[in-house]
Amino acid sequence: MKLKDCIALVTGANQGLGKCYTEELLRLGAAKIYACALDVDWLQPLCGAYGDRIVPLKLDVTVGGDIAAAVKAAPDVTVLFNNAGILAAKGLIETGSSETFRREMDVNVYGLADMSLAFAPTLARNGGGAIINMLSVASLANFPPFGTYCASKAAAMSISHCLRYELKAQGTQVFGIYAGLVDTDMLKGIKGEKSDPKDIARVAMAGVEAGIGDIDADERARYMRKLLQDDPQALEYLQHERADAFVAANR
Repeated sequence: MKLKDCIALVTGANQGLGKCYTEELLRLGAAKIYACALDVDWLQPLCGAYGDRIVPLKLDVTVGGDIAAAVKAAPDVTVLFNNAGILAAKGLIETGSSETFRREMDVNVYGLADMSLAFAPTLARNGGGAIINMLSVASLANFPPFGTYCASKAAAMSISHCLRYELKAQGTQVFGIYAGLVDTDMLKGIKGEKSDPKDIARVAMAGVEAGIGDIDADERARYMRKLLQDDPQALEYLQHERADAFVAANR
């Protein structure tokens, strides 16, 4: 999978990882990127920096009308990047309600699924292309202080694997990107060792070009993947130990 000359659509492109993914795609030679955000005004810095290589689109991945409008506006897409996500940074009992969990599922799972459903025919018409889903080490093992977010990301990983099988026949590759804490606004104010989002974007796109289906983009992801394979019970204990330290530092 080569990203040079691709035409990509990136959700949540205005900041954080989405902005870094957009810039890395451009560095690799993407011909055009449909940069999506809840408010197109948030995309002005990208438009100013990259000119007509950036096409701003208003998109809320939980709104069917927005998704349909994006499909109509972007008929030439060859790479769909499902990056949009939200994080409550709480466990279910701590939250005291399932409403936050429902919102995370709406964005992190159903938004990803609806975008993939909507753009799969476009990708097929344009030669197959790829769907790239921003997952997380949270997909691999639950971290209780982010408990409902982890559950949503585990579901997102599972549906990504389903899509990988279902879309193979039309030539669409499906990738998942995994990382630990990343230094973005989503985790602003949360203490802990964080990866540079620019590094995550660089490693992730290299993995896509190398054809690696599940891309562990930082050291935390690689460590957790190995522990999951070697000793799943030890990984659960580790997550609980880390949870105790996290709560002491951040609550």
